[in-house]
Amino acid sequence: MHDPMWNEVAIWALGLLVALGAGWLDWRFRRIPNWLTVSGFFAGLGMNGILSGWSGVLKGLEGAGIGLAVLILPVIFRGMGAGDLKLMGALGACLGPRKFLIVLFISIFISGIMSIVAMVRKRRVKKTLGNMAVLIRAFATFGMGAREALVTLDTPDALPLPFGVATAFAVVIVVLAKSTFGIF
Repeated sequence: MHDPMWNEVAIWALGLLVALGAGWLDWRFRRIPNWLTVSGFFAGLGMNGILSGWSGVLKGLEGAGIGLAVLILPVIFRGMGAGDLKLMGALGACLGPRKFLIVLFISIFISGIMSIVAMVRKRRVKKTLGNMAVLIRAFATFGMGAREALVTLDTPDALPLPFGVATAFAVVIVVLAKSTFGIF
C-alpha cells in the first residue's frame, strides 16, 4: 500500500503546515481564523483516510476529540480562546491521538514558560500570584466570598498569550526531535 515512513512524513508535514500558519496568524493578529482550523481539520481527516483508510479517519477523529475534550474547560472559563480550541481539534485530526498528545503536552509546557516570561517582563509576578491564590480559593470554596468576584480568567488587564505560537513551536520541536534523534 503506502510506505509507512512517507505516511509519517506526510502527516507531520500537514500538521507542521497547519501549526506554523496558526502560529504566525496568532502572533501577528492574535486570532486563529476558522478558514485555517476547519480546512486543517478536513485536510487531516482526508490525509489520514487516504493513507490508512477508515481506520485513519477514525484515528483523526479520535485525535480531534481528545483535543476538544481536554481544552473545552479552559475555553468555557475564558482561559483560552475558541480559535486555540479549534486549532487543537485540527491538529488532532492531522496527527491522530498519540502524536497529538505529545504536541499538546509540549504546547502547554511552552505556554507556561511564555506565561512566566511575560509575567516577569511586565513586572506582574506579585499581582499574578495573588490573583491565582484568589482563583484557587474561590474554586476550593465554590466561589464563596466577596473578593473572588473581582478576579476572573478574562480580566481586561490579563496578559494575553498566543497559544498558537506555543503550539507551532511544539510541533517544530517534535518534528526536529523525531527527524534528528528518532524520538517521539
